This record gives sequence, C-alpha cells and structure tokens, in this order.
Amino acid sequence: MRTEDSVRDEAKKILGFDDKETNVKQGTGQLTTFNQLGFRGNNNKPDGWYFPDDKGSVAIVLETKSEKEDLSKQKWENELLKNIAIVRSRYTKVVGILYNGADIRVFKNEQEITGVATTLQHKDYYKRLYSQQKIDKQEIYRLTKKINDTLHIDFGIKNLYHRMIFTACALVAKRYGAVLDTNMSFKVMQTSILDTLVHNLEEDKRLNAKLELLTEVYSEIKMNNPNNPTAIANFIEWVSAISVCVNSDYWNGEDVMGIFFNEFNRYKKKTESGQVFTPDHITSFLYRLIDVNKDDRVLDAACGSGAFLVKSMCNMIKEVGGVNTHESKQIKREQLFGIEWDREIYALACANMLIHKDGKTNLEQLDSRTKEACDWIKSKNITKVLMNPPFERKYGCLKIVKNVLDSVPKGTKCAFILPDKKLEKDMPDKVFGNKLLKDHTLTTIVKLPENLFFGQGVTTSAFVFIAGNKQNGRDIVGYYIEDDGLETVKNQGRQDIKNRWPEKEDYWIRAIQNGEDDCYHTRQVIHPSKDHLSYQLPEKPFEISEEDFVKTMMEYELYKRGIDSKEFENKLLQRMMYSSNIVTLGDDITITIKG
Repeated sequence: MRTEDSVRDEAKKILGFDDKETNVKQGTGQLTTFNQLGFRGNNNKPDGWYFPDDKGSVAIVLETKSEKEDLSKQKWENELLKNIAIVRSRYTKVVGILYNGADIRVFKNEQEITGVATTLQHKDYYKRLYSQQKIDKQEIYRLTKKINDTLHIDFGIKNLYHRMIFTACALVAKRYGAVLDTNMSFKVMQTSILDTLVHNLEEDKRLNAKLELLTEVYSEIKMNNPNNPTAIANFIEWVSAISVCVNSDYWNGEDVMGIFFNEFNRYKKKTESGQVFTPDHITSFLYRLIDVNKDDRVLDAACGSGAFLVKSMCNMIKEVGGVNTHESKQIKREQLFGIEWDREIYALACANMLIHKDGKTNLEQLDSRTKEACDWIKSKNITKVLMNPPFERKYGCLKIVKNVLDSVPKGTKCAFILPDKKLEKDMPDKVFGNKLLKDHTLTTIVKLPENLFFGQGVTTSAFVFIAGNKQNGRDIVGYYIEDDGLETVKNQGRQDIKNRWPEKEDYWIRAIQNGEDDCYHTRQVIHPSKDHLSYQLPEKPFEISEEDFVKTMMEYELYKRGIDSKEFENKLLQRMMYSSNIVTLGDDITITIKG
C-alpha cells in the first residue's frame, strides 16, 4: 500500500510538474505555502501546483492521499475545494485533482466533472478541459456543401472521389501544420499540401508503406480550372474552418467527418466497387449492439472511408477519458484494423484516419476474398468485427463474410450489414447461408429502416454472428427498427434534426440485450431449419372495398358484352361533364344526364 509521499512523487512525474517551463510556478511538496506561491496571507499548503504568470491561463492544484484512503470521503473533497477557492482568488480557470495512486477525482473550479480519464494524465490534458468547443454540425454541413460545389464547378474536378481526396488531404495537411494562406496561387497551395503529406508521414510510412498511395492519388488529381483566385481563397477559408472543428476535443467521428463524406457522396448512389456508405447512427448502433469497448481490437474488412473505424476510435477514446489521454494513443495505434481493396477509397480511408491523428498504420489495401487477407486478419487477434461489405454477389459479399468469420478467433462477435434476404438468395439453396451456419452461429437479425439507404434500391438488416460456434439448430432472434426518426433535409441527406435517434437507440439496445420489445412488438423467433434466414415482415391482410368490387364487376360485364371499358368510361365522362345538369348543395352533388 503506497504512502502519500510516494503517491505525490508519482503524481509529480505523471503531471509533468517537474518539466522545464518558463513563466510558471509548478511543483509538489509539503512545505510550500500558498503565501510563498503569491497568495498573500494564506499559509495553507497544497500538495501540488501549476500556476502560470498569465492569470487568464488554467491553474492546477493537486491534493494527494495514501492509497488506503477513500477519496469519496467528504473531508477530502472539502480540503480540495478549500484550495480551489484560494486559487480562484487569482485565476478564473482552475482544475483541482484529488489522487491516491489508484483513484482520481477531478474538478473544474468547484464543480466535479465526469467523463474524464480514470487514470492520472499529463497536465496538458487537464489544461485542455477549458479549451474544448462544441461542434456546430449545421455549420459543417454548410461549409462542406460549399467545398464540394466549388471543387466541382469552379475547379472543374469531375471525379467525385478526387474531390473527396483533395479536400481530405488539405485537412490532413492542416492537421500537420501546413501553412495555407487565402492569397496563395493554386500551385503554391497544392505544393504546400503535398510537401506536408510527404515530410510529416515519413515515420508512418515506415510502419505502413502503403500510405504512399495517399500522396500518389493526391498527385494524380486533375482539374479543368485551377487559376481561380476567389475559389482558391474560399476553399482554404472553408477547409480551415472545418479543420478547427475536426481538431476540437469534441470531435465525434461522424459528427464531423461523416457529414463531410456524406455530402461528397450525395450525388452518387453507389460506388463502382459496390460499396454503400454507412450512416453514422447505424455505426453507433452496431458498436453498442455487439458491446464494443475500449479494450477491443476492432476489424472492418471492407472499411470504405473508415466510418466504423472512426466511430469505434471515437467511442473507445471517450471511454478512456478523451483524446489527450495516454490510453487514446494505444487505441489509435494498436486496436483499429481495416482492409479496403479499391485504391482511391483506400487512400480516402488513410486520410480519414490521419485527420484524427494515428490509427492509420493498421489499414491494408487487400482483397478480403483472398488467403492473403485471411492470414493478415488471423495475425491481429481481433475481438470484434463491424462491417458493411459490398452487397453484390460479383464483389463476393458472402465470400468476404465467410473469410472474416473463418479468420477471427473463436467466440468473436461480428456484426454485418447485408441485404435482408442475402443469406437466402445469393446462392441457390442457401449454399453460403448453410455453410456459414455449419461453422458459425447467427444469433440476431435486426431489420433496419426500409429507407435507410434511400435511392439504393435495397433494404437491409444487421446480422450478428458468433464466430467458430456451430449453429446446431439454435434459434435466431429478430427485431425490426421500422423508424429511426431521421428526416430528409434538402441537399443534406437524412438527418436527425429533431434528435430522436438517441432515445430510439437506447430503447433498441436495451430491448435486444434483454430479449424484449415492449413498445413496438417486433420480436420474433426465427428457426434456421425453416426456409428463411431473414426477418419476416407480416403479410398484409387481403382487403377489398365495395368500390373495388363494383368496379371489377362492371369491367367484367363490359367485357362479356364486348364493350371497351376505357372507351365507355370516356364517353360516360363526356356526357356527365357536358350534357347534364349539375346541382351542388353543401357536400352533395346531383347530376342529371339529359336525354
């Protein structure tokens, strides 16, 4: 059990209170008083302190205890709050830390905060607690649309993915410190972005040589009209504004980058490689559906632009306390794995991960249908799989699914978005469906909203498998999320403008995990030995109105008499409209046909 002295010494090193830094008083000890640190007349003694000369900066005060002490005791909280109040007499932004070597409590001024790292971090982490800015999603939508339009119309970049990669590379360059000035010529801007990519990715390229593809694809981008100073200035201004949001500690994966990618895909229904990009709320839902957490090693073997990987990165980093924690670096470096075959989409995925710093060295450009990809997956000790593979048979949809299930460790939870009837219709007699169930267990089918991929001509479900465990006749449980609460916004796709999805997501996760469905009553048990491996929508009851019955009988009588029903209908309408007396009384209409 560590003493308070050893805890204090440890805290000094972790917080960096022994760093060489000018214009600041920092350190730890038991002898130094607040009076000696510039708070006149106060002889209380903090255990640790970080007091910048600039009183508008963030100050930190530390209170340590031995490991045996319970930090939830009110007396220890009161002791820290007293010291915070002293520091607040000179600073408006104070972080107070209560630490015993195992547990930690953190305060912003007098308010304890949650959702922070559960382990002690460097002082920079706590200073950033005051610099976080909420992200304005609507502003991102507006700026991204402008960027897409100016690249398409003003610059004349006709290739959709070249527009995406050009913008993504500009954001990567901004992230790595490129100087982009609104007075630049196009050539200077292009060179500045390329130089930043080349020089700042050298270390990453040593770990993953295929990152070279990003600079190659960027260099290949051609445009019809690069000499437009106004367009160049606008592009740089808008990219810079988005970069501020991406760099915010509040980035939430899709909250920023998903908006960006969805806008650039707005006019393209489906990629040439058969990919359909996954909406953000569904990546969030599947993440929770299979219980992904901060300790998992997540694979997407058809990762596209990286939506599942970015969402996983975001959620896992939140769980450890944010992007400035030690643990977040390990998550980015060692726990996210992606495969993408299409060269340009692979470059896009690399850019997406780079924008969020790291996390990109475990992306591979491979064909997930091959043994090479299987061997790569087997070497990664994957614990969870999140995927939306290309739907068409010609792209090997179920071959990819089978390779992944065969290559991950036994017991791995895997969630795949597939067309509703994919396990039944892709091959005659459910060959692939049966093969999958011979070696793996399909536990859950969640039919997703019919309009989820609006314009794609496909309806989908999430299929949850347990790898390596045979089905052996086990039942499958199905659910149907008929409505996700999203609405179509002109030129911006489907959005959760009324914030309905979070409550719905919570409901469905709870219902599926508890094996219930009290509100919507969609739960059904599917027997894999029957003739379907999909969620079964109830058949609509046969209904016929009196009007339909009379219409059918009339058409039959006309047919028996050899009368053309269309010609008869037109003649009757002519007589009624132009050879009759029409009298209206309220809602009643009386028609008297003359002659």
